[in-house]
Amino acid sequence: MSWENNVRKVEPYVAGEQPKQKDIIKLNTNECPYPPAPGVAKKAKEMMCESLRLYPDMNAEKLVNALAEYYKVKPAQIFVGVGSDDVLAMAFMTFFNGKEPILFPDITYSFYDVWAELHRIPYKVCPLDEEFKIRKEDYFVPNGGIVIPNPNAPTGVFESVEVMEEIIRANRDVVVIIDEAYVDFGGESVLPLIDKYDNLLVVQTFSKSRAMAGIRIGFAIGNEKLISYLQDVKFSFNSYTMNLPTIEMGTEAVTDDTYFKEITGKIIATRERVKDEMANLGFSFTDSKANFLFATHERVPAQEIFQALKENGIYVRYWNKPRINNRLRITIGTDEQMDKMLAFLKNYLKERN
Repeated sequence: MSWENNVRKVEPYVAGEQPKQKDIIKLNTNECPYPPAPGVAKKAKEMMCESLRLYPDMNAEKLVNALAEYYKVKPAQIFVGVGSDDVLAMAFMTFFNGKEPILFPDITYSFYDVWAELHRIPYKVCPLDEEFKIRKEDYFVPNGGIVIPNPNAPTGVFESVEVMEEIIRANRDVVVIIDEAYVDFGGESVLPLIDKYDNLLVVQTFSKSRAMAGIRIGFAIGNEKLISYLQDVKFSFNSYTMNLPTIEMGTEAVTDDTYFKEITGKIIATRERVKDEMANLGFSFTDSKANFLFATHERVPAQEIFQALKENGIYVRYWNKPRINNRLRITIGTDEQMDKMLAFLKNYLKERN
């Protein structure tokens, strides 16, 4: 008998390409084009190597307290992890243990089905409509839990808080996770509902709007009992998941609200300008409330545009999957980066005619 017979085999998540060459315009992984808050760099320089010989605070209390103060909740209502992927994986492991399938959209963050497969969680995908919006009625059925990203990825579509509340209210006997990785770019958080619904878990990240994808910080906010269950699983898995530099620099990022709003405002303004200019080139897209566009061209296939951009040092994201195989997800970069992309597209489409 081969030892491979006992291996847990899964189809892994495939992240966006990380090119190694320099002078690339990287618009394929939804990173922030601006640096973190100034205090983050200052804190990194101030940290003493001597402190790294000690274990970090397993409760990341300094960061948790900063988040609690910012979001006006109790520290006991916050769970932190190594990126929102870590937080979500822990939530899947903790809350989705029933026999009924969990529900999430068919076009969405492609890690959800990976975690479900990994943890042997039954799941069912709910098809978005032709405008890539959720059909709320699909979630009014028996289930083992619900995960909805809002705004959605890769579509950028935002569903109203009212729609989210209908879904939460109809599923009081299971945990409903609202994944708000992109909410700071024009969406509205469901956080005000956490005291009303003890089954609601809201997950956010520092990777996008706080420009700290490389530091890996994610967090969940919810009812104290939900958070305590998450902590129990975390401490049974790995107590010291968050390192000391992450705790210190993450705290600095939370305290600089002025800078946070400045860079998210820049990205929103650039996104809206680029929408107009791309529309003039024959592109159409969803009404994105994220830091990316989900675009299609009126006559040129998305895969062709993707390849042409890549060959000219501009990376965007393309999936050869049903329903989205003629669309590109384009991260919003700096104005300079977007202008270079627009200039290339203008020339390419003109020469192709």
